[in-house]
Amino acid sequence: MKGKVLIVDDDASVRDLFHDVLTDDGYEVCAVEDGPQALTILEEEAIQVIFLDLKLFGMNGIELCRRIRKTSPLSIIYAVTGWAALFEIEECREAGFDDYFVKPLSVDRISRSVDDAFEKIERWNVRTATPV
Repeated sequence: MKGKVLIVDDDASVRDLFHDVLTDDGYEVCAVEDGPQALTILEEEAIQVIFLDLKLFGMNGIELCRRIRKTSPLSIIYAVTGWAALFEIEECREAGFDDYFVKPLSVDRISRSVDDAFEKIERWNVRTATPV
């Protein structure tokens, strides 16, 4: 297993797409439909790469990102939306997202984004483990 990824999206077909693509790439995938489920998982497991749909029932992706950032400041968190007009990129940056994707996402883009995220995390881990 290359690493673990959390997908938070209220659309089952999106969760299934991410699951299929990323498990084929060798990642473990946790997929849930809302913010409270995501927060519960993150309390129990250290997951550093996260995709959040911005338009979720109850707690939206912006609020969820802010809450995750408080406890996981080094996680890589991506915003995903099919409603680009509703959310400003600036608001996503202020909330702590690392990048912003508009649905539909290509399979290649999903794979590349996750590979890049884990490479970045590995670089951070090496830097923090090496005395300066």
